[in-house]
Amino acid sequence: MLARFAPMIYGPTMLFGLGEGALLPLLPVIATSLGADIAQAALIAGAVVAARMLGNLPAGWLVARIGERRAMAIAGCLALAGGIAVLLAPTLLLLAAAVVLIGLSAAVFGLARHAFMTTRVPLHYRARALSVLGGAFRLGMFTGPFAAAGLLALTGTETAAAWCFIAALAMLVALVLFGRDPEEQLRSEGLLPTAARAGAERRPRSDGVLRTMWRNRGLLARVGLPAASLAAVRQARISLLPLWGVSIGLPGEVIALVVGLTGALEFALFYTSGQIMDRFGRLWAALPAMVLMGGAFLGLALTHDLTHATGWFVVAAVVVGIGNGLSSGILMTLGADLAPPEDPAPFLGSWRTLHDAGGASAPLIVAAVAAAWSLPAATAVIGVIGLLGAAGFTVWVPRLVPHRR
Repeated sequence: MLARFAPMIYGPTMLFGLGEGALLPLLPVIATSLGADIAQAALIAGAVVAARMLGNLPAGWLVARIGERRAMAIAGCLALAGGIAVLLAPTLLLLAAAVVLIGLSAAVFGLARHAFMTTRVPLHYRARALSVLGGAFRLGMFTGPFAAAGLLALTGTETAAAWCFIAALAMLVALVLFGRDPEEQLRSEGLLPTAARAGAERRPRSDGVLRTMWRNRGLLARVGLPAASLAAVRQARISLLPLWGVSIGLPGEVIALVVGLTGALEFALFYTSGQIMDRFGRLWAALPAMVLMGGAFLGLALTHDLTHATGWFVVAAVVVGIGNGLSSGILMTLGADLAPPEDPAPFLGSWRTLHDAGGASAPLIVAAVAAAWSLPAATAVIGVIGLLGAAGFTVWVPRLVPHRR
């Protein structure tokens, strides 16, 4: 039913990913050109993640009040303004403010798209639809750096990444504002799912984000903490794998090749994850993914001083890539399964805040443990977090998300 709306459903997500993928890798370079030292450049680059986490709760309130399409349009316009500000920022303070604005806009956009899919996609292929949504974003994030690199080669200036971001966001806003609205089209044809119609009717009487969070505090604690651990393991791989390669003395091009291989595996498996969740249940994507990633990091921690450390590093990176690919879409799918169908946005704001907090904590955990003990100890801690998350999913997902064919 929704296949004919695929460009409108997945196009904005891919464009947002393309813009972020082009801009984020060059943010430290832009910050350095304005006089930032290494610590300040890292802080500005990390502000996107922090702003996205903090923006989830107000994003839930906004989407519940004005609807998904308007929220996406507003988020796109604000992100576009943030990109222009990055391009023109004369000082580090203004650059940081622009980056925070982009992070807040990303939170609104992501939650609005998540809420739309929750209410409009039938349950029997919800996981596949959300996995494809995650795959569309990954495709954008994968191709964005190449687009930025091409523009950088043509112009010779790092602000080319900001131009790429601006172009992607301009196309996104045009698509959201002038593209065919799936909700309006389905409503006119009498094909809008019951949950979506109920959500439209009840939206003015939304309970609000904080009240929804408090009412669902037990549910968020039981399933949200394993979800946060999955987000933490995912985020940790971004910093841990390159650090491990440096630690065992690999050249930069080899590290980049290994990390690129994991990215290719993750992208190749995103639809497989959705198939598994829809056919066999949510647990059978979450559990293998967490066991593979947690076990790979725990095993990698034991290989640092071995003779064939490079081979073990490649094996662990491949296993991590497979595990992460199998988990594609699982956090969005679980959030959609657990959210109240008549008013999902406030719950999803809480849900996304929780797992984004897990992702944001991972680099801090790695840095703190590595500084206090060693990099293998930090890797082992991430592995243990992954296995504990697998245990949490095993206990709670079958109880709270029963499999329905």
